[in-house]
Amino acid sequence: MQGTNTYLSFNGNCRQAVEFYKKCLGAEMEVMLFSQAPCDTPPEAKDRIMHARLTKGPVTLMASDSMMSDPVQQGNNFHVAIHCDSVQEAGKLFAAFSENGKVTCPLQDMFWGAHFGMLTDQFGINWMFSAELPKK
Repeated sequence: MQGTNTYLSFNGNCRQAVEFYKKCLGAEMEVMLFSQAPCDTPPEAKDRIMHARLTKGPVTLMASDSMMSDPVQQGNNFHVAIHCDSVQEAGKLFAAFSENGKVTCPLQDMFWGAHFGMLTDQFGINWMFSAELPKK
């Protein structure tokens, strides 16, 4: 495993939140909007943040806006993200954590170059697993 970080979810105010956290942490910020993704995005969601990353030294905080059809609530608005060394490690951990849980995004290759999946474990904790795909 390479490490973990917290991934926060918002209902349309992600930019406001990450700008605030950027200021608090003195962090560098990267942002990708849903309109920049190679997938169909409803027009009302085009300016929502698909992925934001704040970094300051060893600290990484990630965040995104939810889609309007799937709003978040306090308590389900964060994930523990595990960055794996390999696709195989991601698969092994994903299978273990999903026991008696609920898979919300099956583990699969994604357009941003990662093997990625999400689940809620049997205790109600949200998890993300990712491994960088080998370069072609």
